[in-house]
Amino acid sequence: MCEVKPNNSAPTEDIGAERDWAATKAFFDSLKTNKPRPPKPQYAVTIAVSSRTLFDMVAERKIYEDEGLEQYVAYQVEHENDPLMPGVAFPFVKALMNVNSRLRKLYPDSEELFDIVLMTNNHAQVGVRLINSINHYGTLKQTLLIKSCSSIAAATMFMTQTETLSETQLRVAFDGDAVLFSDESEIIVKQHGLDTFFEHEKEFENKPLAQGPLKCFLEALGKLQRKFYAKNERMNCPIRTYLVTARSAASSGARVLKTLRSWGLEIDEALFLAGAPKGPLLQKIKPHIYFDDQMFHIQGANEMGTISAHVPYGIGQKYHKGKLIEQPAKKE
Repeated sequence: MCEVKPNNSAPTEDIGAERDWAATKAFFDSLKTNKPRPPKPQYAVTIAVSSRTLFDMVAERKIYEDEGLEQYVAYQVEHENDPLMPGVAFPFVKALMNVNSRLRKLYPDSEELFDIVLMTNNHAQVGVRLINSINHYGTLKQTLLIKSCSSIAAATMFMTQTETLSETQLRVAFDGDAVLFSDESEIIVKQHGLDTFFEHEKEFENKPLAQGPLKCFLEALGKLQRKFYAKNERMNCPIRTYLVTARSAASSGARVLKTLRSWGLEIDEALFLAGAPKGPLLQKIKPHIYFDDQMFHIQGANEMGTISAHVPYGIGQKYHKGKLIEQPAKKE
């Protein structure tokens, strides 16, 4: 979920890419349509979502698991004119597209937009139903590009029964350690306890934390936010970001805020819970997606109706509720 920036090390490839894009743009502009053309990939913020998160395919998945691939494909072909129901990522994608719409009004020629890619490893015949479902939901047209994939680094989204989310403001919430930041401080907590952690954070308060896997996404969101601020739209910005961390503000919050400042990044709301459950607060925020590296936080958020995404990064993957997960003994 990072910005894709130009690669200056391959000028020949860049020239070829520019030529291809110019031809694509000219073709699209020649079409008699009011649909917006896709943004230029190298300037866009690319968001990849899987078909099973964009659409609810639980029943179809059960057919695949119980009856096999052939029956699964046959069912999808038979029902290819029946639109799939929205999935857990559907509100998130709609909010992304609302941001694009607002940006296009303020910057008609800008290529700095969200480029939303639908990733699927489904059988090709299933693609017809996916396309029909995209076309059924009019706001998705001309936005999603279907690509097949074998593997990609990503967070895993979890289904939940959620309340209605905002359709006018994209809300993204992040955990801190091992999500926006590296797990360097989390390692100290796990291996040496909270008292040592507090002492460490006080000693290194002015030393920025290393970046974590989702720092680039916050950076991309901030870049788009600043485009609204430049048009005096700060109070009406369609993007809002949250830091929701188990850290305590008094004992370990300063280093987090100073790290963000050193990166030149803003967070709209920084919420330090001092170890309190995150679910009740997230229920009030109602983010379209919440990123966390620890499954018990994901589960707690999900139980209270927050769409959450697990980031499988850092030392937290070896622990559950603060206890080391026992690994099976290696066979000699």
